[in-house]
This record gives sequence, C-alpha cells and structure tokens, in this order.
Amino acid sequence: MKFLTAIDRYILRLVVVPMLGIFLLAASLLVMDKMLRLFDFVATEGGPVGVVFKMLANMLPEYASLAIPLGLMLGILLAFRKLATSSELDVMRAVGLSYTRMLRVPYIITFVMVLCNFAIVGYLQPLSRYYYEELNYELKSGALGASIKVGEFTALKDRIALRVDESKDDGRQLIGIFARVANQKGQILSISARQGQFLSLKGQRNTIILRLEQGQIIQDVPGKPSRVLTFTRHDLPIDLPQIEKFRQRGGQDREYLLPELMKMGWNNTTSKEERTSSLANLNYRLVEVVMMSLLPLLAVALAIPPKRSTSALGLFVSIVLVVAYHKINQYANDVASLGRINPILGLWGPFAFFALLILWMYWRVAYVPGGQAIGWLETASAKVAKRLKSLLRRNRRGPMLPVPADQDAV
Repeated sequence: MKFLTAIDRYILRLVVVPMLGIFLLAASLLVMDKMLRLFDFVATEGGPVGVVFKMLANMLPEYASLAIPLGLMLGILLAFRKLATSSELDVMRAVGLSYTRMLRVPYIITFVMVLCNFAIVGYLQPLSRYYYEELNYELKSGALGASIKVGEFTALKDRIALRVDESKDDGRQLIGIFARVANQKGQILSISARQGQFLSLKGQRNTIILRLEQGQIIQDVPGKPSRVLTFTRHDLPIDLPQIEKFRQRGGQDREYLLPELMKMGWNNTTSKEERTSSLANLNYRLVEVVMMSLLPLLAVALAIPPKRSTSALGLFVSIVLVVAYHKINQYANDVASLGRINPILGLWGPFAFFALLILWMYWRVAYVPGGQAIGWLETASAKVAKRLKSLLRRNRRGPMLPVPADQDAV
C-alpha cells in the first residue's frame, strides 16, 4: 500500500495551489507597501534607486516568516471548505475517513513549512535584518553616493555650499553651477560656471574634484577689495566627511541567531537586562514557530460551514485569530524585554490559551455529531444578515401609500 493514496494526492493539490497563491499575494502586498515608503525615503536622502531593491531583498525573510503561516492556514482552510461545500467531505466521512486521517497530507506540508520558518526566523532573518540596517546607515551617512539635489543648496563639510540648476546623463553632466567656498581665514570664493562634472581621485575616497567650465570666481578677502577672475576650466577639490564604519552585528536582539540568544540568555556573565531581552526574543521566535503545528486543526475547525450553508465567516475568524495572536506575542515580547513580565509566562501563556481553544474547536467539529466550532457566531451572523436583507428590501419598496377613508382597502 502506498503511503499517499489517491485521496491524499487530491487533498495535496487542493491545499498547495491556494497556499502558494496566498503566500505570494501576502508577500507581494507587504513588499509593495514597503517599496513605496523606501522609494520616498531614498529620494529624500538622495541615494541611488538600486538600494531600494537591496533593502527589499533583505526584508523578504521577515515578510516570509509572516506570510508562511498565513498561507499554510488559509490553504488548508480553503481546501477543506471546498470539500465541505461540494459534499465531497460527506462522502469521505461516509467511507470511514476521519478528519484526523484526512489531515495526514496537511501535516506533512506543515512539518516542511515549520522547518523552513524555523530556519528563516532563527538564522536567515537576523542576518538580513542586520544587512538592512547597514544599508540604511550607509544611505543616511552618504556612503552609497548620495546625490546633489537639483535646484537646492547642499552643504558639504560645513564650508562649501553647492547648487546645481540641471543634471543630465545620470549626474555626469551638471548645468548651471554655483558654489560658495569659505576657509578658516575668512576668505570667501563665489564661483559660478556654465557646466561641470564630478571626478574621483585614484586612491582617495574622501576627496573628489568638481571640474568647472566657462565661469567666473569672485574672491572676497576681509579688508581688501573683491577680485573677479574668469576661467575656462577650474578644478575645485571637495573634501567629503569621514564616514564611520557601521557597528558590529548584534546591536539589537533580533539580529542574534538562535544559538547566540540561548548563550546570552543563560550566561551569568552578561547583564540582567541583556539576559532578559535575549530570553524574551528567544521565546518569541520559538512560540511563533511552534504555533504553526496547530494551524491545520484551526483551519479544519473553521473551514466547515453549517449544513445547507456557504457561509465564509470561518475564513474571516481564522485571519482575525492568527493576526491577533501575532500582535499579542509582539506586545508580550516588548513587555518581557523590559523585565516587566516573565518571558515564559508572557509568551507561552497566550500559546497555551490558544492551543486549548483550537483543540476544543477541532474536537467539536471532528468528534461531536453535528458540532460547530463557531456555531453560535454563525447563528448570530445569519440573524443579522437576515435582518439587514429585510431592511434593504423594505427601503427598496419605499413607503406605503395611505388608503383613502371613503374607499375599501384592497
């Protein structure tokens, strides 16, 4: 007998297609939202456009850790919902297949997704987060080659003010240049040029040359008359500010790998604050991954609507529960990092509550004849929907006309 029967392969197809679709959709929405903010940020800092895609690539592991559980749960939920609404689930149950047996393939997929998410959360996400912060630092410090904003004055090392009217050929050709240079002796040079370009010096990273063409220089010296010089070509050296090297990885708890967090949390040589924050972040990552093992049970419990009903209320409730649980964990992690609550109690307490709730919901559906996990909510929503339909129908008809007193009512 083969390990996977025809029914298992059928359930596999039903689960994988929506799971991948939802995973890609959720990741795409998160990336698009972040991309718009990054484009605005990079444009404000005057950095190259290519850094946006590098920063987005480093954010993908964080988005994947959120999209994988959501895609897994909704993929299983939509698969069993399709089986339930098409009466195929009743046929499977009639031939002796229990819900637990039908969850064989979803749990195989869950096991693979748990391993992937554990690798992402424990190892890949901390590294990518550090590289994202490094790019962010280099962008703000100008190490990525921040550009001169056209039409605005830009101060360089507090002694040079530069303004460019127009830029062509990706900044290689500058049109309408004005520069004001001051030195420590009080001498001021006001330079205007028709065009120019930036040139780099070999072996010198902190000095560049601004080559100006067709312009004039007005030299102001305290106590002496101003002098005006006209030039065909003039090279203006510009000293760039020194850029400090970015910090080492580990400035934040979420940049540590899981083994590093465990070592810090149980090492008595570290400070109490570091041990507390490390244990909080360690338990936060573990509880997020372990929770994925209960998602197939939650999906099945909320996938099956009441008989003779196609209600999608379970789909909405499942998303609310998963998002709410994630937000509770984030809040508990922040509070536990400050030492206001025990990390184990603050993070594994909500997990125990949700685990008991999910097990109860699954038991109601799988082992109670005619049981529903959210039957009371389905009944209430049905009554509300019926009432709203009645009000809409009444408003569509309009007010009833009164019957004249001298005529009999029909």
